[in-house]
Amino acid sequence: MKVTSADPAVEKDAGDGVKAWNSGGNQLLARRVMQFTMFLVGFAVLWMFLYNSASPFGFPTFSHYFIDDSAKAEYDPKLESILKNASMKDKTVIITTLNDAWAEPGSIFDLFLESFRLGNQTKKFLNHLVVITWDRKAHAHCLVLHKHCYHLETKGENFTGEAFFMTADYLNMMWRRIEFLGSVLDMGYNFVFTDTDIMWLRDPFKRFYKDADFQIACDFFNGNSYDLNNYPNGGFNYVKSNNRTIRFYKFWFNSRRSYPKLHDQDVLNKIKKSSFISNMKLKIRFLTTDYFGGFCQHAKDFNKVSTMHANCCVGLENKVSDLKILLEDWKKYVALPENEKKQSYPSWSVSCR
Repeated sequence: MKVTSADPAVEKDAGDGVKAWNSGGNQLLARRVMQFTMFLVGFAVLWMFLYNSASPFGFPTFSHYFIDDSAKAEYDPKLESILKNASMKDKTVIITTLNDAWAEPGSIFDLFLESFRLGNQTKKFLNHLVVITWDRKAHAHCLVLHKHCYHLETKGENFTGEAFFMTADYLNMMWRRIEFLGSVLDMGYNFVFTDTDIMWLRDPFKRFYKDADFQIACDFFNGNSYDLNNYPNGGFNYVKSNNRTIRFYKFWFNSRRSYPKLHDQDVLNKIKKSSFISNMKLKIRFLTTDYFGGFCQHAKDFNKVSTMHANCCVGLENKVSDLKILLEDWKKYVALPENEKKQSYPSWSVSCR
């Protein structure tokens, strides 16, 4: 059978139609690819902006999750020497901070040192105590009374006077402290940080949890050491140096940008349930006020108490007055015969709330 060829005119029209469709289709596809690309770029820019701004939902910013674990800073050889000389066999040091207002004779620092001498087997810990001074006057006073003193440069900040709660000086001092403690971890040292208005009455290491990376005292303890709903107090904590705690302290310090009007303790309350912390598997424990008490929630049993903190007490004069009374209560307890200590139920005379 003879096959007839198509009309050349028809073939031309069909070819032009295919070419037109291909051209139009390619342009449409290119347009859609371009639109989709622009959408992705715009979404990425918006996403980065939202996460790098202060979050309206109370979560840390996106940039805080990018923490450089590889960079190791160079530290003052004098600090390294002091930490080495003060450390225990397992590279643990006890750290407190001091400014001139708290270093005045008869003030907080004198009471703090006295508590180590009055406490039950606590005098030995003075050999491992490193006092970080905020100003030259405090440093000079520290050197008269103690052998491990380190002056921390604060780049123009003046931390000499009493830093009233939530003032700018107070916030700067608290965040400088967090930054410094993170550097101590980065240098490979474990530490017990203690506020100077905490009286050391017994060996706290016997009451610490063996498996915790970060353990912290509480203003109020709810009975469950694992419960993140406990309200921690940053004035007393025991931290082991490892990759988890080093990253945690960097994250904590960086989180100040998301909460510029909060101090370190309140920021800790904001971030303690963060997925960043849970994903790093940081082992957090909260210390019971039965052993680590304070004026907010007393350690009621004198036979158990390790430390007492002048928390929930505002003003240097008030703290000094009540801590003197507290130490007098302790002296009376210590003077009791051993059999009476176990049978008696003394109570604290202070409640500066």
